[in-house]
Amino acid sequence: MLVSSCVSKTGNNNTKPKAIKNPNVVFIAVDDLRPELGCYDNAIIKSPNIDNLASEGLVFTNHFVQVPTCGASRYSLMTGLRPKKTSHLLNNAFESEMGHKLDTIQPESFVHQFKKNGYYTVGIGKMSHSADGLVYGYEEAPSAIKEMPNSWNEFLFNSGKWKTGWNAFFAYANGENRQSLKRQVKPYESGDVDDNGYPDGLTAELAIAKLKELKNKNNPFFLGVGFFKPHLPFNAPKKYWDLYDRSDMPLAPNPFIPKNVNKNSLQKSGEFNGYQLTDEKAGLTKPLSDAYSKKLTHAYYAAVSYVDAQIGKIITEIKALGLDENTIVVIWGDHGWHLGNDLVWGKHTLFDVALRSALIIKVPGTMSQGKKVNTVVESVDIYPTLMELCGISADYPLDGKSLVNTISNPDTIQNSVAYSYFNNGISMRTNQYRLTKYWRTEEPTLELYDHDKDPWETKNIAKENPEIVRLLLPLLAKGNTGLYN
Repeated sequence: MLVSSCVSKTGNNNTKPKAIKNPNVVFIAVDDLRPELGCYDNAIIKSPNIDNLASEGLVFTNHFVQVPTCGASRYSLMTGLRPKKTSHLLNNAFESEMGHKLDTIQPESFVHQFKKNGYYTVGIGKMSHSADGLVYGYEEAPSAIKEMPNSWNEFLFNSGKWKTGWNAFFAYANGENRQSLKRQVKPYESGDVDDNGYPDGLTAELAIAKLKELKNKNNPFFLGVGFFKPHLPFNAPKKYWDLYDRSDMPLAPNPFIPKNVNKNSLQKSGEFNGYQLTDEKAGLTKPLSDAYSKKLTHAYYAAVSYVDAQIGKIITEIKALGLDENTIVVIWGDHGWHLGNDLVWGKHTLFDVALRSALIIKVPGTMSQGKKVNTVVESVDIYPTLMELCGISADYPLDGKSLVNTISNPDTIQNSVAYSYFNNGISMRTNQYRLTKYWRTEEPTLELYDHDKDPWETKNIAKENPEIVRLLLPLLAKGNTGLYN
């Protein structure tokens, strides 16, 4: 067994954490979680449990995913690799790349790497793309094919009254789902139910029970817990809706198409409009009404508060079991979401609002609790970070870089970049700029945004700043994996 100690590097500010013998890891993945939390300075949203964890860890304010869609983003996270072919941009990336490969020497994921090095690995809920880790279509019966067949010692999911994972993913409180109701559903629901009236409550219940078992194992453990909300439909128990006054809900500061941008850089909110009883259809011709925009934001916030409560139950249990001093905790959002920004309701763009997501890491023993890390980081950095924190040598090249030195020196801003891929484009984020290049015929094919002056990316300034573009293009080229060759 190659389990080692969790030791961070000593940085310039001497925030070296104490060594942790055989650290456990609890990794919580949250679907569609924008960095809209109290710990990200949102004064309206109610996220006390995540905020409390953030006060004991580090909040990464500039974390960007590789791909703005669930399955592909998680595939890059798990493999530590940027997309190299177009199949890596699709939600079925796990199915096409891993699902049928039962024998593999190279670790298929960082979870597999933990398993190979003596960790007992357990997954619960949506950790890859499928709601329950199995390969099958939304309206099909579950198969026995696993999306990550080599990674998990155990994979668990309680589909409750919805009976299958995908039914649970699109669940309504009455036991029906988007598929069973033939999409004749609203994109939101305030259910008169308790926390277990929607699937994420059942997932938290499973995680708590499993933590009690894992505490008594001889091996250190990796526990992955994947929550559905706030993914569409924005459904949550009524008590979480009641936390808010709808009149307080913010409107998107940029509910229009950015200047000097082709509409092909955006998308027509097709996923959102698939909930066919929506009060209003979204599109690129005009914004939704202020009243409906506020209702949808209210629904999104309620869903975040609901999942925050479930995360709080898990964190409470970690502490009650005495595991908190020996357990690394990560909260990761798989991408952002346009809440009316740029006339879009959804993800699937290469704009900051779709690529930036929540990332919070608590490493016991660090002296930098509660600090914000403003350095640009990306999801592929998480794999090497966990390996270094846990003393495991990754035995093949990864595209990300370890954040251990950043964890030790959170106040030092590194000159880092993040690369993202989608829609025939590559986008690069630096501390100041976002540069996006598209391989398409529609002009413009280059977009440049200055985040010091225009944090909501309301105007493409590439044409009027050729020298900045000239300087940044070679850096963007370093992230070109040949995906669009």
